[in-house]
Amino acid sequence: MAGNEKHDFVHQNAIHVETIRKEQRHQKLHTEFSINPHRKLHVLPDKPLCRKPPEVIAENSDFIEAFHKARQEPTKKYTMPLTESQEIGWMSTPLIPSNRKDERFNFYRFSTDVTKHQESAQRSSN
Repeated sequence: MAGNEKHDFVHQNAIHVETIRKEQRHQKLHTEFSINPHRKLHVLPDKPLCRKPPEVIAENSDFIEAFHKARQEPTKKYTMPLTESQEIGWMSTPLIPSNRKDERFNFYRFSTDVTKHQESAQRSSN
């Protein structure tokens, strides 16, 4: 058949019916909505001068729980690491309890006679 042939109304209708049947055969109706845990959800406020009253939306506890679970750290979401890269640092509690008075681990800034002399020389040059 040549591509330029004109089809009568019955033939065009048959092609249209066949196309609709193909579309309905491969069509899937998605009725459940879930958030993508890998993307941040940005909630944008209204414009400052907008006089439209805010919409009152009933809270969906399942949605809120899923949102908070998606934002948790992996150690709180899962009992064991899922990947090998998560195994490093999975148990991240310190080996030694922190003590601010222990001088081995806390290096505070202090002044000596050399540093005091250098600071006064820098102040006087400026």
